[in-house]
Amino acid sequence: MTDWDAVVVGSGPNGLVAANLLTDAGWSVLVLEAQDTPGGAVRSDRDVHPDFVHDTMSSFYPLAAASPVVRGLGLEAHGLAWSHAPAVLGHFDPASQRWATLHRDRELTAAGLEDLHPGDGEAWLELCRTWDVVGDSLVGALLSPFPPVRNGISAALAVRRAGGLDLVRTLLTPASSLARERFGSEAARLLIAGNASHADIPLDAPGSGLMAVLLAMLGQTVGWPVPQGGAGRLAEALVRRLQSRGGTLRCSAEVVGVEVDRGRARGVRLADGERIRARAVLADVAAPRLYGGLVRPEDLPARTLRRMQDFQLDPSTIKVDWALSGPVPWAVAPPQAPGTVHVADSVAELTETYAQIDAGAVPDKPFLLLGQMTTTDPHRSPPGTESVWAYTHMPQDVRRDAGEDGITGRWDHDDLERLADRMQARVERLAPGFGDRVTARRILGPRELEARNANLIGGALGGGTAQLHQQLVFRPVPGLGRAETPVRGLFLASASAHPGGGVHGAAGSNAARAALLARRLRRV
Repeated sequence: MTDWDAVVVGSGPNGLVAANLLTDAGWSVLVLEAQDTPGGAVRSDRDVHPDFVHDTMSSFYPLAAASPVVRGLGLEAHGLAWSHAPAVLGHFDPASQRWATLHRDRELTAAGLEDLHPGDGEAWLELCRTWDVVGDSLVGALLSPFPPVRNGISAALAVRRAGGLDLVRTLLTPASSLARERFGSEAARLLIAGNASHADIPLDAPGSGLMAVLLAMLGQTVGWPVPQGGAGRLAEALVRRLQSRGGTLRCSAEVVGVEVDRGRARGVRLADGERIRARAVLADVAAPRLYGGLVRPEDLPARTLRRMQDFQLDPSTIKVDWALSGPVPWAVAPPQAPGTVHVADSVAELTETYAQIDAGAVPDKPFLLLGQMTTTDPHRSPPGTESVWAYTHMPQDVRRDAGEDGITGRWDHDDLERLADRMQARVERLAPGFGDRVTARRILGPRELEARNANLIGGALGGGTAQLHQQLVFRPVPGLGRAETPVRGLFLASASAHPGGGVHGAAGSNAARAALLARRLRRV
């Protein structure tokens, strides 16, 4: 039986980042993946239509483009190439029949917003100038292990230069209030508020404003790029880099248990009974599947099990993929074609949608994030066609349908078809004739997403809610705000650990750093 310095459970981006960093440090590393291909939520396929590439789960990667961790891996040398749409993001305002559009050129963004409402362009540029001062330090602090000592000091100094308490107030302001205070047009307000809606923080709650500003400014500075040829190319580059440094990946190797002896992780057990010994185990695994799952309850402190009972997942996700015979036929064409489109009629509607989800209701007008993938990357489908998708959030526990379709929340075939029709009708309203261009459609509900990646419990993409009560020292539960776990030699390397969801590799990097430190201190 071979002993490894580290076994990494799961080949999502966090697991692969951790494995790469450990191999860089000279460790022998084995990555075990339950699925037959690597990538976790970073995968693509041709299952919708053989001529079309569709990303199965995640698609756009502003956090990867901004992450010092991912950038530091030099994945371009291992085949990764990024592609950008003509415009980053668009949100159509039905009331004014105008688009608000975000570009990587801030002056172009500002000019469009100024045309919508005098003063909105300068308000945008002011936000950009503030980000110029604080952005890099803030991203560094957000992606560092908690507490972020070095990056935290840098961020604190930058915040002071950028406005001090006024800036802190801005970042803590709920997104709905921030949008109203900063911008005069509803289209510009939607542009900001829609960015906040990528997470599950209610628009009237603290923390949503930070998410709105973060994603908007990343779109402004690094864009929202996609890997040329499909999301899976990002995972492939991580694997190639790992293997070039001597790391090993095994797919179709499901880990069913972490072997613990006298409070210390000694390795893992596979579904076929094979046991693999390791000095450290890094788990790119959702916290509910690790604590009391892969790690037996009797190997954990009672307080950890007790606190995990209060662990809160983020909402479910329903994703629809379409293969279109032509581009999306927008009734009012955007000035420049955006890669991502947000679909919601008003900030008030967005706020109501979150209230419905929180109350366990299927929204009658679901907020859509829509990706025009061939617009962003021509490698995704034949010329003149469009590979497109949209997803929306749903309650984990459905109590009722706020619409009229009788959706039950069982997410069986009928539920999924009804909701997909509701989503498609929202697109059709903005793009008459959309349905006539659909040559194939795929619906991925919570069951389908979880079957492709066991970490997506109930279709939750973020590894747990992003709301403040489950962030920082409270993630995944109070007292476990770092990669270290109650089991010596076991490290949490998934989105359930700080800093949470998103393809930035920080949770994997933090776990690798913790394992390296433990080795230096002779704790593993």
